Amino acid sequence: MARKQHDSIWSGARAEEYESENYDCGLSGFVLRRSHVLIEKPYSATRKFARVLEVGAGSGIHLRYVRHHFDEYVMTDGQEDMTAQLQRAALQYADPRLTLRTEDACGLSFADQSFDRLIATHVLEHLSSPHLVIEEWRRVLKPGGVLSIVLPCDPGLAWRLGRMLGPRAAARRRGLHYDYVMALEHINSITNLVAILRHHFANRQEYWWPSLVSQTDVNLIFAVNITI
Repeated sequence: MARKQHDSIWSGARAEEYESENYDCGLSGFVLRRSHVLIEKPYSATRKFARVLEVGAGSGIHLRYVRHHFDEYVMTDGQEDMTAQLQRAALQYADPRLTLRTEDACGLSFADQSFDRLIATHVLEHLSSPHLVIEEWRRVLKPGGVLSIVLPCDPGLAWRLGRMLGPRAAARRRGLHYDYVMALEHINSITNLVAILRHHFANRQEYWWPSLVSQTDVNLIFAVNITI
């Protein structure tokens, strides 16, 4: 099993700034918001996943984009600082179907075949041994369940260009060494992750954005819904 990951830059006091610094900032915020729309586009109010697990939920922003019905939605994150942000999000929703847990995405405490859908948006690029991680995610899904993954097309050409247009300069203004932080955070390339996912899962629907061409250099986001 993959080992627990290093602490993110969004630990401690910075956890409270996660959403504002990532989703409320210009072009980069638009791209991130679009990525959540992309993975939910196939589903509507006519679809139901009874029990849903989200790993690496961060501030809980993805729930805003979920359109299908559910009986329980379990939001988890590996950092207690981020779980505190999830608690704030849950208070805003005031939905008794929401459950919050601190969980290591690489080693979940849930029983086999516990969920109908598992969602991981912008998570797998941060985790070592991704081939083991996705097997752990598969373990907790029921037969016929759906594994939904969103990834940045890093280090594709379009993604690198996008960094130059805003995020790098904004990070430097906040005193962050952007390229160093990204080197620590995004430890898996999109090319390798797509190859791993395609090897492990045959029954999948891929989505690329903004281009319809299945090529990392001309896209910013890759998403996939995998049926187990």
